[in-house]
Amino acid sequence: MDLLFEPSTWAILAGIGLLAGFIDAIAGGGGLLSIPALLALGINPHTALGTNKLAACFGSSTAAYTYYKQNLFTPQLWYYTFIATFFGAIAGTFIVSLIDSRWLEKLLPLMIMIIAIYTLLKPNAMGCNTFTPLKQPASKIKQWLQGFPLGFYDGFAGPGTGAFWTITSTTYHKLPLLHSCGLARAMTFTSNLTSLVIFLTLGQVNVIIGLSMGLCMMLGSFIGARTAIKFGVQFIRPAFITLVLLIAAKLAWDAWV
Repeated sequence: MDLLFEPSTWAILAGIGLLAGFIDAIAGGGGLLSIPALLALGINPHTALGTNKLAACFGSSTAAYTYYKQNLFTPQLWYYTFIATFFGAIAGTFIVSLIDSRWLEKLLPLMIMIIAIYTLLKPNAMGCNTFTPLKQPASKIKQWLQGFPLGFYDGFAGPGTGAFWTITSTTYHKLPLLHSCGLARAMTFTSNLTSLVIFLTLGQVNVIIGLSMGLCMMLGSFIGARTAIKFGVQFIRPAFITLVLLIAAKLAWDAWV
């Protein structure tokens, strides 16, 4: 583990953290960069997942706060979504240690590819001019039906969670795209933090590395969120589709090749 303290290693981790945070703030999937980097350092898989959750909390909280400050996310409207995501993440994090997840590794690329194709072919997949922000909370049932499975998935696996949140929020609640991004970042922070507490309890977090990468993810997330807000759908749509396709390709390569 001496490699961890070499300047070149820290520089690589910093760069990966910055890029992962930027990607997460727009489309999600930054863990596809950070987790392999942690594994390459010789960290065991469970500790790599726990350490990544610590780092990801910095990025997702920064992005969520940025969207909130721009009035693109209203926490009071999503009370039950927070609760559902919280319980879903708890269930997913515990269950992943009990079952064989190899089937999911092969299915996941197909699911994410479907998201990309759906976004590419359906004009309103990322919102349209008639979509307006919610003034009243969505029904409890709708919030639970979205929050629990996505929280469970983030606790259980994780890759592409932000993409799932963005698309389902736009389609399910008819939210404008930037508001869907704000909701996605807030809920991924919720599930990241919930899973992190469990990993900490199990002693499966390298705090020093997680904090170091987290600071870089924080900066990357701030830049990514501000970029998305500034350039809007004209930037997010092509960036989202490109990133989601790359995520699917990476997952497919790992699972099938």
